[in-house]
Amino acid sequence: MAVKPGKVVVITAPSGAGKTTIAKKLLNEIPKLVFSVSGTTRPPRSGEVHGKDYYFLSRKEFDRYIEEGEFIEWEEFYNGTRYGTLRSDVESHREKGYFVLFDVEVNGAVSLKNVFGSDCITLFIKAPDLQTLENRLKSRGTESEQTLELRLERAKMEIEQAQKFDYVVVNDDFEKAYARVKSIVDTFMNS
Repeated sequence: MAVKPGKVVVITAPSGAGKTTIAKKLLNEIPKLVFSVSGTTRPPRSGEVHGKDYYFLSRKEFDRYIEEGEFIEWEEFYNGTRYGTLRSDVESHREKGYFVLFDVEVNGAVSLKNVFGSDCITLFIKAPDLQTLENRLKSRGTESEQTLELRLERAKMEIEQAQKFDYVVVNDDFEKAYARVKSIVDTFMNS
């Protein structure tokens, strides 16, 4: 008997809204959910592992993947860093019946919805307000003043696009936001 192909779950949010924390908890609690590892041209951060957190690629490798049509979607950010979703990685998981979880930026999420259509659900995680988002970014201790300003400007643009997604979940209380996301994902996976 053939395995029914898995579907696609996309979580997006401005930096600092909590999408990665929610995504990691979903992955720990739902066995049929696997993470889509993105390719990136940025260097690894402390503790990140090639092939688990990201595929760390040179600019030349990334360009080659673009030319060969290996990315379902990709984007270049303000600092020249690129991120992309490898087609072969996603299709391999789906063919085995797994549901693929994406933790991507807003433009990538829109692209994925366009590619996968009804086999895809998109969730936009939103901080209660910009001040909360700024406080969360500052508390991470990973942002310079310049990158903090750029992230906040980008966040404003991303929040304006929230209505493009299937669901918007406000993360003002992590456990409540997570419970809402998990309920949505469970329903989608069982439909």
